[in-house]
Amino acid sequence: VQLQASGGGLVQAGGSLRLSCAPPGSTFSRAAMGWFRQVSENEREFVSAISWPGRKSDYARSAKGRFTISRDNVKNTVYLQMNSLKPEDTAVYYCAARTSQVPSTSAVDYQAWGQGTLVTVSS
Repeated sequence: VQLQASGGGLVQAGGSLRLSCAPPGSTFSRAAMGWFRQVSENEREFVSAISWPGRKSDYARSAKGRFTISRDNVKNTVYLQMNSLKPEDTAVYYCAARTSQVPSTSAVDYQAWGQGTLVTVSS
């Protein structure tokens, strides 16, 4: 099952980007959603996650204070607003959905993934 993620691009350090992701179909219509980024060939690092319907959110230490996760349940879309971007934020970002309404920081807890969107932050 593929999620549709978008919003990546090239930005200078200190700039902002907003990533968007739409969970697919009815299976994930009330799903907790997460954002991860690929930091090595074998590791996807947790960035942020949000519960259904959105009262609880979690952030990695590197994202806290700079990134904001939110969801529009009418549009069935999850967003990751990224501000004060740093070169070390450069990565392919993936959104993910899990059948539970409770967010998780672990990639193995998510059943559906997007194709990834590249974020490049230049210094």
